[in-house]
This record gives sequence, structure tokens and C-alpha cells, in this order.
Amino acid sequence: MAWGSGWIALATALIAVIALEGEAKPLEVTLPPRARLLALLKPVHPRLLATADDFAGLKKRCETEALEREWLDRIRRAAQPMLTEEPARYEIPDGLRLLATSRRVVSRVQYLGLLYRLEGNRAYVDRLWKELDAAAHFPDWNPRHFLDTAEMTHAFALAYDWLYDAWTPEQRDALRKAIVEKGLGPALACYRGRSSFGWWVKANHNWNQVCNGGIVCGALALADVEPELCGEILESALRSLPLAMEQFSPDGAWPEGPGYWSYATEYNVLILAALDSALGTDFGLSKAPGFDHTGDFPLFMTGPIDRTLNYADGGDGAPRPPQMLWLAKRFSQPAYAAYEQQHAAPAPLDLLWLDRRLLSSAAKKAPPNRYFRRSEVASFRGAWKDRAATFIGFKAGDNRANHSHLDLGSFVMDALGVRWVLDLGADDYNLPAYFGNQRWSYYRLRAEGHNTLVLNPSAAPDQDPKALATITRFESKPRRAFAIADLSPAYAPQASGTRRGIALLNRRSVLIQDEVMAGKPVDLWWFLHTRAAVELSPDGRGATLTQDGKQLHLRLLSPDSARLTVMDAAPLPASPHPAKQNPNSGVRKLAIHLPNTQDLRLAVELTPADGGPESPAEVVPLAKW
Repeated sequence: MAWGSGWIALATALIAVIALEGEAKPLEVTLPPRARLLALLKPVHPRLLATADDFAGLKKRCETEALEREWLDRIRRAAQPMLTEEPARYEIPDGLRLLATSRRVVSRVQYLGLLYRLEGNRAYVDRLWKELDAAAHFPDWNPRHFLDTAEMTHAFALAYDWLYDAWTPEQRDALRKAIVEKGLGPALACYRGRSSFGWWVKANHNWNQVCNGGIVCGALALADVEPELCGEILESALRSLPLAMEQFSPDGAWPEGPGYWSYATEYNVLILAALDSALGTDFGLSKAPGFDHTGDFPLFMTGPIDRTLNYADGGDGAPRPPQMLWLAKRFSQPAYAAYEQQHAAPAPLDLLWLDRRLLSSAAKKAPPNRYFRRSEVASFRGAWKDRAATFIGFKAGDNRANHSHLDLGSFVMDALGVRWVLDLGADDYNLPAYFGNQRWSYYRLRAEGHNTLVLNPSAAPDQDPKALATITRFESKPRRAFAIADLSPAYAPQASGTRRGIALLNRRSVLIQDEVMAGKPVDLWWFLHTRAAVELSPDGRGATLTQDGKQLHLRLLSPDSARLTVMDAAPLPASPHPAKQNPNSGVRKLAIHLPNTQDLRLAVELTPADGGPESPAEVVPLAKW
């Protein structure tokens, strides 16, 4: 297919980003006539993410500005070991993924490539050639797990483009051949539907952005020397990408959680930034509904101790995404730049995308509480910029989302600088059928492994894997903020109605209230996972949690018959007990067991022990909250 053919059809296909419930307009993409496409391509290198002028300006700022100089020094120190490390090898330790190798090459290209552009030291070029020459001679870049291929293509594209004038003609040709044969060629088979590993082309999750992102970088790097191939690649990638970008609608949240938000948006931004730097336009893709606010997601999902509401297969560490600086500049959001300045390592793209004007701009004061529609998550905090503040992350959402757990109704809690209520996160991806028919047998992925309810435990999935739970009410006031989720789809047919409300009271205490209506009695469990030491009160109606010299009080407000117990973070007797899953050492769980329950209002209050005693919260029906 010739460069630019099919662009009219592509324009129609790109108008596929439809906002939830019609609240935002569909993405409109304006594409140039075919004859102008090649003219749009900047005929010089570098043109991926930055031009020669961009690098020259950055070099000057690193000489005159303290922050840029500090970040460059830190990047240089981080890169020094790379100069003497052995080149990456073709290693697939788990029998599936070359991904660790691909990411190692990406990191070395970004660090050594940036340093060469800013300092001109040939040692960076010579070391990088050893890396690239080794990877170019790999038998393949493992296209059966296409993330590996895409990330390696990204690395080679940056190396080819950023160091174009530093390579000999023979080296450039070797890089070109590797990109074509091991990256773009396998990608073209995916886009044409002729590959068993090309399912990601039609995916709507992080695989779409990462695979398209790495391949787009390769196509833009070589578009002048491989126009036929790269033209079809770009057309196909731009037809595919809106399937994933539609997921940002309407509020910018990401259904795979904050950790995979970071991975997805990293490559989503790479695509847009590379299109803009190489062609001068992203064809309106950055106007996808919700994308202009997607930086809000890590901002609100990260608590005061830099731990997130880490639902799905994500860890709870705060993301450190350089793309926050790109998003800050593109959408005039100083708060995004401030977030990344606080969390940055920094990495090369942090320095490349840093704009001091945004750091000096006054960010609009963010509200303390936030509800993200469609992803159906909410967060509450007692205050910003107070490490001791109470923070709650509450999840409803969709059990069908990629990387999802059976975690509808789960929550995390921080207070006094401590995470009291935690999400265990992912288990080992290499466990048997972890992404297949054994997924719901692993404790960490089941409802019993989260801070939510289990009804009638058995070996079957303990929530409906196809359930979608929505937050039906959200209210944010200074003395009382809350969200109520309808969890009924998760627990049908065990119960006719299940709702959970979580409230932040007086910016400090937390009330968790569940209402269950069942046509016949159910065996109900309530769970809360913690690393704290737990001491139960003599009557079993309260508990004191102690961690890092701080304390949290828990009291059971309703019903009068309920009692607290402490259990291991392990499967219930009727649950599956697969071998080799994580033993969850050091984690305990508070439990409430109410067998033979039909209609129930269960209320538990959590209060940080940082002041005098407080009267217990009043328990009223959720309908009256």
C-alpha cells in the first residue's frame, strides 16, 4: 500500500471514540490530502520527540538553570554503570517474555542517547552500538509476546533517530534492517490480520498503546527511506489507537488501575509526541474525550504517603511518569508538572519534557475528593500536602476489565503516615493459567483476597466475573464526603441487593456500611487486610491496629450480633488452594462472619488514634446518607 492510501477511510475509523452516555463529543480527526503526507515528514534527524533545536535549547537550560542541571547530573550518574555493563542478551527466563531485555535496551538508549545529544561524548555512542549490535543479531524480538517487539522497536527507533549523524552509513543500515525485519515486518502481519499474535490491534487496553506506540516510533524514524511500509504501518496504527483512547472517556481514568495507567499513557504519549515532532500534527488524537484530564487520575489515586489505590494487577507505589510533564504542557495543567517534579527519579524524558514555566505557575486548588465515572472509582482525603491525612480509595468498576480482580467494593486506607488497609496486588503472572481459566482460583485475585464481601463461599468465583458495579451517589462536603456503590451485580444470585457506602467523616474517620438483602439466608464474610498488629477488644466489637508506632481504632457499630476475628490472609476452607501462589507473609485480615444472614446492615468505623475519643458515627440507611 502506498504512503497515505486509505486516509479517508482512516478518518472515518478514527471517529470511533464515543463518550460515555453522550456527555462528550466524538473525536474528530482532520487528515491532510495524500499528496501532503510526505511533505509533512520532517526530512532531518532527530525528529522523534525532539528536534536538534529542542536538544540545543535543553543543553543551554542545563547550563543555566539549577533544576535542569540537577536532573542532568542525576541522569548522568544513573547512566555511568551502563557504560561498563554487558550488552543485553536474548533471554526468555519464564518461557514467554523477552520484555525485561527490551526494557533494558530502551533504558540504555534513552539515557546514553540523551547524554550524547547534550554532551557529545563518543563513549556513549560506542557503548550504545555494542547494545544495539547485540540486539540486532537476536533471532527475533519475540513477536509472540508483542510488547517485547514493540518496546525493542521503540529503542532502535530512538537510537537511529537521535544519534543519526553519529552512526556510520553501515551502522545506520544495520539499525534500519533490524527495525524492518524484527519490528515493522511482524507488526504489518498483525495489522493485516495474518498473524496469530496480532490480537492487540483490536484491544482496548495497554497492549494497544504499547504495541502501536513502539511501532509508530519505528515507522516515523524510517518513513523517508521505507515509505511504502511505513505508510501502511502508520495508517494501521492510527486506525487501531482510538480503540484504547476511548477508554479515557469521560474523566481521564483508566480501567486497569494507576499502575497500568502509567504504562498505557507512557506509550500513548510517545505516539502523540512523535507524530507531532515528526509530522507536526497528531491528527486530533489528543482531543480524545477525557484525555486532557487523564493526569488527574494518578493525582487523585495517589495518597499522602505516595501509595495508590492499586486495584487490578498493579502495585501500590506512586507512578513516576514523565508523560505527566508532556500532559502538563499540552493541556496547561501545572498540577501535573508539580506531581511529576515531586515523584520523578528523574528519567531522560522528564528532562526532555520539563517546562519550568509550568512549575512556576499557580496550580488550581484541587478538591479533596474525586469520583471518576466509567472506571467507577473514588478517592477521599482529609487534606492535601499533609502526610498524616486520612486517605480512602474506593473501587466499584468492571470485573471484565483487563487485569481486573474480583474486587468490586474493595478499598484502601492511609492515616497518620501509615497504610492501614491494603490491597495485596498481583500474584505471579507465570502461575498456571493466571490469565486463563484458573485466574479466579488464586487468592489475591478473588474477592476473599480483597477488602470486600464474600457471600456463600465456595470453589467458584466469589464475585460474578462479568459484573459491573457503579457508584450511584457521590457527595463531597467539608465534614462528610461519601460514595455509595451498587454491588448487586457482583453477588447475584446469592442476594437480591447489595450496596456499600464509604464515608470520610470530619476529614478523619472512615465509615464502611454494607446493606445486603437476600431472598434466602446467606453465609456472609467481611474482610479487611492489614500489615498492622491487631488486638481485639474482649467483647470482639472493637480492635486496635498498631503499626510504625501509630494506632488505628476499629469499632463495629452494627449489627449487635456481629463479632470481629483475626485470620491469615489465606483462602477459606471451601475456596481453591492452588500451589505456588503468594503466601502473603506478614499480612493478616480482620474478618466478620455472619452465617445464616438474610437482611443486613453492617457498619464499621475506623478512627486514627491522634486525638481524644470520638462518639461513634450514627448508623442510618444508605438511602438517607
